Amino acid sequence: MFSKSKINEPGPKTEEASAPKPAAPDTSRSSSTSEFKASAPKAKPAASILSSDLHITGNLKTTGDINVEGTVEGDIRAHLLTVGESATIKGEVVADDVVVNGRVVGRVRGLKVRLTATARVEGDIIHKTIAIESGAHFEGSVQRQDDPLNGGKAKPVAAAAPAPAASNG
Repeated sequence: MFSKSKINEPGPKTEEASAPKPAAPDTSRSSSTSEFKASAPKAKPAASILSSDLHITGNLKTTGDINVEGTVEGDIRAHLLTVGESATIKGEVVADDVVVNGRVVGRVRGLKVRLTATARVEGDIIHKTIAIESGAHFEGSVQRQDDPLNGGKAKPVAAAAPAPAASNG
């Protein structure tokens, strides 16, 4: 404990710190505990699992992973999104990695997008890399972009809409 006090405080002040010994060790313990807690979030947390009996209406946003087995009516943003075989998502999906085993009705944006044999996607896919297994059902367009997560989410649509309006009017 003295070594922690010496590290935290300069040499001359350790004499002052040695006077209130009970307070200094408690503070050191709290600091070291806080330091450990601060280090703990660096470890990747477990994926959030939305079970098959769960129905969510609303948007989901996380920097972690989500495993959807139920129904979500809303947009989802995550690092890794896994759509289970029994899952249905109605909304836009944006993730670094997207694995679709179930049904997605809406746009899919991802650096890596994978449609397995049981996947059903009704909507456009914007990706950097894509894999579609034999047996997957897909209706929509596929577009490759270097930055599908940020590149032109609403800007091309907004830019395209006024141009025809300006031409017509």
